Amino acid sequence: MSQDTAKPLIIIGSGLAGYTLAREFRKRDTDAPLYIITADDGAFYSKPMLSNAVARQKQPDELVTASDEKMAQDLQATVLPHTRVESLDPATHTLRTDSGDTLAWRDLVLAVGARPIPMQMAGNATGQIRQVNSLADYRNFRTAIVGHPRIAILGPGLIGCEFANDLIQGGCRVSVIGPDVAPLGRLVPPAIGTALQQALAAIGVDWHLGTSVTTVHQVGDELVLQLASGTELRADVVLSAIGLQPDTRLADAAGLATKHGLVVDRLLQASQPHIYALGDCAEVQGLVLPFVLPLMQCARALAATLAGTPTPVTYPAMPVVVKTPAWPLVVAPPPPGVTGAWDITTLGTGLRALFTDTEGALRGFALGGDAGSEKQALAKQLPPLLA
Repeated sequence: MSQDTAKPLIIIGSGLAGYTLAREFRKRDTDAPLYIITADDGAFYSKPMLSNAVARQKQPDELVTASDEKMAQDLQATVLPHTRVESLDPATHTLRTDSGDTLAWRDLVLAVGARPIPMQMAGNATGQIRQVNSLADYRNFRTAIVGHPRIAILGPGLIGCEFANDLIQGGCRVSVIGPDVAPLGRLVPPAIGTALQQALAAIGVDWHLGTSVTTVHQVGDELVLQLASGTELRADVVLSAIGLQPDTRLADAAGLATKHGLVVDRLLQASQPHIYALGDCAEVQGLVLPFVLPLMQCARALAATLAGTPTPVTYPAMPVVVKTPAWPLVVAPPPPGVTGAWDITTLGTGLRALFTDTEGALRGFALGGDAGSEKQALAKQLPPLLA
């Protein structure tokens, strides 16, 4: 951390990562100047809540818990909403915004999140495919589905499944399309994904797996999706949930090291001094974990570092709760590169899947339905991801 206290700590991003870090930092340092720069309106909301807000009949503004003015007041910070950072200069510790301002930093934190993976398909309606990666996106999506209940979701991953459950419960008619053999293929074994698929099918979700969308055309008031399987689907709204990728555009342009995400060490420092990152944009010791619990671990550790006490981040076992009430699911995926096998047991109406490595040690689990009660006991058996 720099000792130049005349310059501010600048956080780029006002999502859960940026604001959580600011809160944690203020617990340790109440005096240092703090700037938060954000391309959106700076209001605070919890992004994970976007995928289960329709069934709860939450309007977009109801998800906001504090305005940018309130956040600025509470954090004793300068919040710059509707401001994009156009470039970083690690050598001079300055950044330039789209308003033409140049700001110098004491320390800089990138909390810029992730952005949707580009879609590869043809048709005259590809520009009408919607994505929900922010409150503004959600506001537009909610407006679009009023009176238009047929929703096609591209992607059977975590977000796709959560939206499918939410939209069905909210009165929509939902189809999910994807090339996977079963939902949540990157997180769980096929048996668990298939059980979730069946539970969502039982409440009305229509599945088209093992295929992909090749074209999307506007025909009258409908969107017509042609699938590689030869099936044709008609929808009012198409939602892409094919995944996100860490937003490394600023980092790449500034010459910072990036791989899957912005590469940082255990202190969350990038390849240039006084530049840090956390949240969905960061790759910590080779791990990109776009979930809330890792973000919280990083925010607490980085806040201590920025306040003068260098603190390496640690990652305990951090199970992920999938918001699919039709079949509750808790997942602790095995770490990348760990070889082993899944063992699956039926428990009542649930399934327990345990992943053990080649030495017989438990390295991951997935608990669906009735098996979810074992979450805490099994989590205690998992080794930390970063000790």
